[in-house]
Amino acid sequence: MILVHKGINIFYTDEGSGHAIVLIHGFLENSSMWKDLTPNISKNNRVVCIDLLGHGQSGCLGYIHTMEDLAEVIEAVLKRLNIDSVTLIGHSLGGYVSLAYAEKYINKVKGLCLMNSTAREDSPERKQNRDRAIKAVKQNYKTFVSMAVSNLFALDNREKLSAEITKVKEEALKTPLQGIIATLEGMRIRKDRTAFFKEASFKKLLIIGKKDSVLNYESLIEDTRNTDIEVIEFSDGHMSHIENKEEFTYNILQFIEKI
Repeated sequence: MILVHKGINIFYTDEGSGHAIVLIHGFLENSSMWKDLTPNISKNNRVVCIDLLGHGQSGCLGYIHTMEDLAEVIEAVLKRLNIDSVTLIGHSLGGYVSLAYAEKYINKVKGLCLMNSTAREDSPERKQNRDRAIKAVKQNYKTFVSMAVSNLFALDNREKLSAEITKVKEEALKTPLQGIIATLEGMRIRKDRTAFFKEASFKKLLIIGKKDSVLNYESLIEDTRNTDIEVIEFSDGHMSHIENKEEFTYNILQFIEKI
């Protein structure tokens, strides 16, 4: 389905009935990443999947897509659907967006899963890497996308999951240059929401890949000490929904049941 938001098209899907579960994809992904998870959740819940600005079938809104801009897209879709109570599951970038949404619309959020994501802002080194990525994607779009996707998977999974990785790359290559740059800019300037996530009263889950090359394992664990954040650890990389598919699905369903 299509919603017009600030003059641009936003694509979303809406399946099932019951408590609303909003699935928010990561950078270079789109709502199709949830195609295997959605049927499992929608048996007992309403599942909404949204293409964020500059991804999938949704348009771009300038050259910086802040996390707050992306959160407004989520709210626009939920308003269209008359949904005022949600559980958010966000992968990587989707986690940053989920936190921005939860901070602004705290009374609407019953649960939040950071999936291969963090509440921390970018470190100075990470911000420099974002700038390098912007230059790299301008110079060679296809090479940047291919390398970026491969790096999301644990090294020892790249051969055995080559077919799945090829599919992820195919979807990533549908992301327009403007969408990539605007999102990199937005992630680079996002605010730290560590304290907010720790102190929020909604149900919280953090999914970690021990071999995740994007995030720092020790800092993720440190941020959950002496909190009520539930932690699930997998032995692989940044793409838990592919690398640890069955265990991931089971744990997501268990989390939703507790809401």
